[in-house]
Amino acid sequence: MAKGFFITGTDTGIGKTWISVGLITHFKQKGYQVAGMKPVASGCIATPIGICNEDALQLKEHTNISLTYSQVNPYNLPLPIAPHLAAQNQNVNIDLKVIKNRFSEIATKVDVIVVEGVGGWIVPINQKQTMVDVAQSLKLPVILVVGMKLGCLNHALLTSESILKSGLSFAGWIANQVQSEMDWLEDNIQFLRERLPVPLLGITPHLDQLTAERISECFTLEL
Repeated sequence: MAKGFFITGTDTGIGKTWISVGLITHFKQKGYQVAGMKPVASGCIATPIGICNEDALQLKEHTNISLTYSQVNPYNLPLPIAPHLAAQNQNVNIDLKVIKNRFSEIATKVDVIVVEGVGGWIVPINQKQTMVDVAQSLKLPVILVVGMKLGCLNHALLTSESILKSGLSFAGWIANQVQSEMDWLEDNIQFLRERLPVPLLGITPHLDQLTAERISECFTLEL
């Protein structure tokens, strides 16, 4: 069975997908067969292969084995809103068993699987379950992406506390500089280094030209 990581974030729009494709590239460069997966995605576009989520397409593109889109992204929901509402709008029930089965299909084919969550850590996927339940069902170590901006300290500390309570392994955190400039950036990173009980796995600078290869250079992560 493949090793892997579950990528979550302090919020939506803080770079989880680019961090994920960077991690996929990081492990491909070490000679591994690597796949990406996004179990639930809300906000899709029309493509030649049907309605797809752009983040999931990026993960599929960087995966170095052949996978169908539905394996990478079992639940692709057109509306760019909270997943439980997007699913409700489509009369879709997000089922953890479906996600786990697709995950197992992929995990038998690769050495490493990088699973990207949707939104933040506790985003609801239906009336009873959240992305925490998805992560727990897959039993992967969690990596927290902290979008470095005003408010990130509170978000990072609260998310870290919840990850620790989930019973899952907390592998570490990544500081992602989502803004071209942030006042007291180094001081914020140092504060989180001292307060979060897991290692800092990388600092990704703000890049005008985003590429998976450039991001992959920022990580210190082994299996």
